[in-house]
Amino acid sequence: MTIVWAVTSANHENTKRNPVPYHRREAAIERFSVLAGLRSVVVPVFDTAPTDRFAEVTLKTITVATGLELTPANTVVACSTPVAGLYAALGFRIAGVEAESEPVPARPWDVLLRLAAGDEGWRELAHPATADVFDRYRLVESVRTVVNDPVVGDEGGLTATRNYRTYVEAFADSAARKWQQVEQHVRPGRIVDIGCGAGAVLELADREPALRESDLIGVEVARHLYEECVHKKAQGVFANANVFFYRRNVLGGAIFPPRSIDTTLTFALTHEIWSYGDRWASLRRFAQAIYDHTAPGGVWINSDVCGPDGRDRPVRLTLDDTDGDNPPAPRTDLAGLSAAQVAAYVGGLSTRARLEQFAVDFRFPFRHSPAGAAVELTLGAAMDFLTRKDYADNWLSEVQEQFCGLEYADWKSLLADVGFEVDPASGTSRNDWIIDNRIAPTATLSTVDGQPLDWPVTHVLLVARRPFNT
Repeated sequence: MTIVWAVTSANHENTKRNPVPYHRREAAIERFSVLAGLRSVVVPVFDTAPTDRFAEVTLKTITVATGLELTPANTVVACSTPVAGLYAALGFRIAGVEAESEPVPARPWDVLLRLAAGDEGWRELAHPATADVFDRYRLVESVRTVVNDPVVGDEGGLTATRNYRTYVEAFADSAARKWQQVEQHVRPGRIVDIGCGAGAVLELADREPALRESDLIGVEVARHLYEECVHKKAQGVFANANVFFYRRNVLGGAIFPPRSIDTTLTFALTHEIWSYGDRWASLRRFAQAIYDHTAPGGVWINSDVCGPDGRDRPVRLTLDDTDGDNPPAPRTDLAGLSAAQVAAYVGGLSTRARLEQFAVDFRFPFRHSPAGAAVELTLGAAMDFLTRKDYADNWLSEVQEQFCGLEYADWKSLLADVGFEVDPASGTSRNDWIIDNRIAPTATLSTVDGQPLDWPVTHVLLVARRPFNT
């Protein structure tokens, strides 16, 4: 008798749904099989979109991987989840395992949740082979980090609504500009890009002769982007042999030893930590982690969006209401629509109506009220809307993030608090292309008494150095 172990979602790891990588699951199964005297075959089955043909896909995967033709005549399927019905429909006999017991015992996922919660009772429920593999490869710590992470979603990204293809293309287009902005401040040695996306900036660093002896390290939490980085390296995109990629969330704990990194780069990342984490507390923890792993004399270079100075001051915003539809009320059901439907609906709204929709969907509530032909709200809320209003294709992702949570004075205070010195090269800027092409054509800004206001800053560059004597 042969037991075929179909390990589903084998291409997932470090996600809340599948925190343990396939090769470790395979090791535990093989060790269990040896100890139990079982003849086993372990087959990885990659994740698929939900489909009623899942059983057929799995059976075909097994045949391709092993040459075994599993049929109702020669196979019994052991399965305790609703997937069993898909195999039963094909004529297979089903062994319900946990589902056939009364009372129903703890299932594997229940055991893993006990482990994640710090309940050592999981060891009494797991086979010694599993406990041995978990201990030898320190999986207990990594599972607890992933499952309890407040930032990362079930699939290993920050948000389930992000269109990663659009995201990668946009970041790649801006990589040259970002690298040109920061390259003069980079200190050679160990250089890490946290939130490296698909590795576009590290590709440019790889081409710098002055950095040919440096280690180039990319850290990315989103599974889709990390896998693209690994693919690029495998395809020979990087000339430097010392290019490494890690799939980690820096908020889950230290990634690098203290004082071991010469340059840390972060692009368009810190507003996500603020937005998806616990705002100031999460960002403070992140900054402390960067400081701790920075070598004396090393540098953290952070480029991101930024709130305007005086972001809480009330202003008036006048918006075009002739450039699209003006429904009587904003919709409250966009989360139930497809991405294409959301994009079509939001893209068809006037700028004025889009503000009302933004106020419903934005995860950071703000007050706004009519003031004649204008709307009165805070300057930060106004800029959060104006810098996001044109992203209909990624609307449900964009409304999860706050661009204007911090202004420049907040940043300087935070960096000084953890021990960094702010280099004079730091400062704010305004993206005039966005102003001229996206904002000014459909909006005007004024004080509450009607005096015109110039458009404020939109971005910040922070060059923060750890003093040599610390």
